[in-house]
Amino acid sequence: MPKGRRTAGRKASRRWLLRLLALAALVALAFAAWLWWDMREWHPDETRYPEQGAVIGSGTAPVRFETIRALGGTFVYLVMPEPGGAPDPAFAERLEAARAAGLKVGVVHPFDPCQRADLQSDDFNRLVPRDAALLPPAIALVRLADDCRPKVSKAAVESELMTLINQVEMHSGKPAILKLGRKFEERHGIATMITRDLWLVRDRAQPDYAGRPWLLWSANSARVTDASEEPIEWVVVQK
Repeated sequence: MPKGRRTAGRKASRRWLLRLLALAALVALAFAAWLWWDMREWHPDETRYPEQGAVIGSGTAPVRFETIRALGGTFVYLVMPEPGGAPDPAFAERLEAARAAGLKVGVVHPFDPCQRADLQSDDFNRLVPRDAALLPPAIALVRLADDCRPKVSKAAVESELMTLINQVEMHSGKPAILKLGRKFEERHGIATMITRDLWLVRDRAQPDYAGRPWLLWSANSARVTDASEEPIEWVVVQK
């Protein structure tokens, strides 16, 4: 074959390859856009998970709890302020508003590995009433001790966590639920170390990083609803 034809053939092949790559990139971009849009309002099927609810962060925009109820929610968990952070004067008001809307209410305490358990449980005891009608308290295990000053050992983090669990359970009268982040679990192996119900987090796909069954699943970390101007975390219960 003449050299000119071979060169032209190679150029044509490269053009087709570039076109195919561009088409594949376009399809991938379109799928990502569709997935992002679909996730805005997505939540697990109610027939499979009939008990669903929401997590309301500390200091968030006003929440219409009646709308959460209308969306099929039966409960909410209210997140306490970060230990040592700014107070949340609207916390008690949100708790009563959620109850008035007919929702069961629980509280999430964010665990700070840099602070002693006694200081954290004091915050919990001051803010959370002793009330048998409240759902079991949850302790969020997300923050790692990498930025603690002075440094805190892995063993010390686990010891303070166990102390905090005992103190929270003593105040609430109920076993705590561990809202376990993937990185925290990878660092400490809490799921096998502490026998408590688990609350795992993973958008859309069922989480499996704890190695044992979970009770609660945060299935959409940013569900867009009419309940708030800000997205809310949507949770389901596994029976």
